[in-house]
Amino acid sequence: MSAPDDLLDGLDDIDWPALGHAYGSAGDVPDDLRAVCGPDGTARGKAFERLSGAIFHQGTRYSASPYAVPFLVRIAAAGPPSARVGALWLLTRLAVDWHDTYDLPLGIDTAAWRAAVVTPEENLRWYDEQIAAETDEKRLHALRRGRDHVAAGHPADAREGALRSYDAVRAELPRLRVLLDDPDAAIRTRIAYLLGWFPEAAAESLPPLLERLEDEQDPVVAATALVAVGLLADSGLADRLRPYLDAGHPLTRWAAATALARLAALRTGEAPDARVTARVVAELAAFASRPAPEPGTDHSDGDLHGYTARTLLALLAPARDEDEDGILTAVAHCLRFMSIRAVNDLAPQALRAAVAPAGPAVFSELPPGQRDFLRTLADRLPADWYDNWLSGSAVRKALSSLGLPDTGPALRAYTGLPPEEPEHPDADFRPGRP
Repeated sequence: MSAPDDLLDGLDDIDWPALGHAYGSAGDVPDDLRAVCGPDGTARGKAFERLSGAIFHQGTRYSASPYAVPFLVRIAAAGPPSARVGALWLLTRLAVDWHDTYDLPLGIDTAAWRAAVVTPEENLRWYDEQIAAETDEKRLHALRRGRDHVAAGHPADAREGALRSYDAVRAELPRLRVLLDDPDAAIRTRIAYLLGWFPEAAAESLPPLLERLEDEQDPVVAATALVAVGLLADSGLADRLRPYLDAGHPLTRWAAATALARLAALRTGEAPDARVTARVVAELAAFASRPAPEPGTDHSDGDLHGYTARTLLALLAPARDEDEDGILTAVAHCLRFMSIRAVNDLAPQALRAAVAPAGPAVFSELPPGQRDFLRTLADRLPADWYDNWLSGSAVRKALSSLGLPDTGPALRAYTGLPPEEPEHPDADFRPGRP
């Protein structure tokens, strides 16, 4: 462990009051970083809460956020033992927010992300053009304030702010990769998880991740590293991952199957290896049919059945026709272990992937996998869910577009379920409730 002065060298060289966070001036960030490095555990926990709430507020990053990154990296590498995991957690959030949920199973498309971000220079040109043409004093005042905000170094929108923090963490990856050899399994897990979200640094991250896998005994570290490799690699690494399908721990086998499925989904113009695909599907289907091991990995915010369902759906395209029923039945098993909210989020994508838009059909004449999927979906979502514009409208539109009953009672009747609503493990959650 390094002394606090070493961890925070250069902290006072930054003009923190001129930077911003969620609550205004970032002048309080140095005190919070000092508390994180201090001897008082209670003060350290409160400082982490303040920091995450200020420089990563509900997913938004600010002008101060990337400036905190180098100090958090030092804390992660050599700070107080109880602060290191927290520093890695905050670095991950500053880099990718909840992209792991939105971009699984394929990973982050950084090229699209960068293309969508408007640079500060472009923003300033836009403001100058608008100011030159504006005649209304009220709008002119607002435009000038906006230009001053951008000119002072603040991000113009959430995407730009996120990308600044992402690139700040990316610049520190050489100092972070060495933590894959840390004696603390929690540290190895967190850094393996973080590396998986930087595809532009894959060439530098894959060798140490693969080396870690050769010696790793902790199943959570191994599984996290396997998923990271799968997110970073191309199909040429599949042979290195296949032996892990025979690992002794189910979480490691799931991670290997998840990684190999992602590599199979990347193949374009190539016929997948039928034997490997069948083994991957079998392993994911076995995982789908039982509760997830605990502890698991943090991917998909810990919802490994939701992750598995998305992975299986990605395999529908390259799968042979005879594999489709097994895949859809496995997705149906996943739905039984997912929260109602997660099922709702997945349902539109799953319906479009699983059911052809052939118009009304007799339920008994549908393929077995489609029947399993539709019956389980009808059973998992409360009957009143489809009528809520905020939650159920996307599911209802997807059902309607496929020529299927688009209300809860009608879908239950169509799939042969009784009209009464079954009890759900999270039945207290309803649209409109907190």
